[in-house]
Amino acid sequence: MLDRDGFRPNVGIILLNQKNQVFWGKRIRTHSWQFPQGGIDRGETPEQAMYRELQEEVGLLAEHVRVVARTRDWLRYEVPDRYIRKDARGHYKGQKQIWFLLQLVVLDHALNLRASTHPEFDAWRWNDYWVPLESVVEFKRGVYELALIELSRYLPHPEQRTRFLRQGNGPSEGFSDAPQHHPSPPH
Repeated sequence: MLDRDGFRPNVGIILLNQKNQVFWGKRIRTHSWQFPQGGIDRGETPEQAMYRELQEEVGLLAEHVRVVARTRDWLRYEVPDRYIRKDARGHYKGQKQIWFLLQLVVLDHALNLRASTHPEFDAWRWNDYWVPLESVVEFKRGVYELALIELSRYLPHPEQRTRFLRQGNGPSEGFSDAPQHHPSPPH
C-alpha cells in the first residue's frame, strides 16, 4: 500500500526503559542496528500498527508499555534504488513514518525477539537516548534524528522518578506527559 507519492505508511517505535535508554535491535544476519518499525496494513491506524509491530518484533503487548508521545506528522525517507526490488522501482520511493515514544512498564525479560515466525532482530541492547546514528543504515539516519529530536521533549525526568520512588509512590507517578526541556543531541 503506497500513497500517491510512492511512500509506504509505516510506524517507528522508540522504546524507553526506566533509565531513558532506548531499545536497539540488531537486524537479523546483518551488522546494522535500528528501532522496531513496520508497515501499516490496510484498515489499521498507526497506533494499531504500532502495537502489532511491537508484539511481532519484540514480543511486547499493550499492557507492557505506556505511550508517552508520537510525532505530529509523517517523517519520510527515500530508499536508494539498490535496496528496492526491481519490480517496485519507478513507483516505490520509500517510507513515511509516524514515530511513537513508549515507556516499558515491565521488566525487560518480557522482551522476546522470537515472538513471531519471522524475527526481525537477532540481538538487542539498551543504548543512550542519543544513540550513535553511524550504526543505522545511512538513508534512515535523517528520520531517526528528526524523531529523536521531536520526541525528546517528552522524555520522563529520571530524577523525578527517583524522587517519587523514595517517597514510596509507584514508578509511573513520577512521569509527566507534559513537554519537558532536554539537552540537544550531540553534534
